[in-house]
Amino acid sequence: MLQLRNTPIHILGIGGIGAAVGWGLAHCGYSVILVDNHPGKIAEGRKKGISVVGLGTHQIPIVTFADWIPPNVGIILLCTKTYDNPAVLSRLPEDIFLVPIQNGFDPELEQRDHACEGIASFVSECERDRPVTRITRPGSLHIGARRSITADERAEMMLLAIALGKTQLFPVELVADIRPYKATKLMYNAAISPLAAMAGVDNGELLTNPLAEKLFFALLLENYAILQQARIPLARIGPFHPNTVSLILHTPWLPALMAGFFRPSLRGTYCSMASDIHAEHARTEIDAYNGHLIRLAGEYPCPINRATFARIQKITSEGLKPQYQHLEDLAAQLPKGTLS
Repeated sequence: MLQLRNTPIHILGIGGIGAAVGWGLAHCGYSVILVDNHPGKIAEGRKKGISVVGLGTHQIPIVTFADWIPPNVGIILLCTKTYDNPAVLSRLPEDIFLVPIQNGFDPELEQRDHACEGIASFVSECERDRPVTRITRPGSLHIGARRSITADERAEMMLLAIALGKTQLFPVELVADIRPYKATKLMYNAAISPLAAMAGVDNGELLTNPLAEKLFFALLLENYAILQQARIPLARIGPFHPNTVSLILHTPWLPALMAGFFRPSLRGTYCSMASDIHAEHARTEIDAYNGHLIRLAGEYPCPINRATFARIQKITSEGLKPQYQHLEDLAAQLPKGTLS
């Protein structure tokens, strides 16, 4: 049986999730090794440590991805962006206990036979050039199986959940099946991230601008419809189950009421795509978000997802700056009546 206290936990990716999880485990006395390829984060982290704003700093060993040697035993937490997965997965032993904590669906990762995954409903934002993160919106970390698992795999999953629960940075919920939570997180992320990123606004502003709000609600409903027609089970993340969210958005006066309810909790929180779209030679997770939904839809109509995917691709390929005009251009290219 794996003993976490005696075995380093390797965390790939010092982003919002990786930095927070690594800090929390180190704070509780676990041995952690962080792996990244960002020169600034590596240099700052080695010099000044890994910080969670308001909670402190811990010195945690950091290894460059080029120098990292994957362990033969132990746990690897995959907290990279999905577009970095091919480079990572090509170096991992097939039998290593891999636990992705990511957003979106990566086709290559989906083909692996790993036992479990984590889905974060909290929002954690890491600075672009320093391993300094802040939790901007509270939420849980769900951990659960993605297939039938053995008794040993279940025991290792529970050990990890217990360890992460000790950090007290976020509630940890051990669930029987992680797949409905992953699909539900996708439903939200694929509506919030591309719209907020292309407009260059925080998540809360999607609920203050009339056009942004209309696009957001319409994309959310289209995402829900795609998942429903594909018979993908969903789960409750946050106050409402997706079935209830759909009912609310189809009721004439409720969306405006709920927008006012959620606006304060989203204000000042940024989607993970925002930092990507600002970067030189920008790469985003749009394929793992809306691209996955488009593939899942097949012949099912999904005009907003297709237009959103194309708009993000245009912005990144042409090096365009985020601005509200992109939302207006997106709305203008939708079939007549799509947003009515």
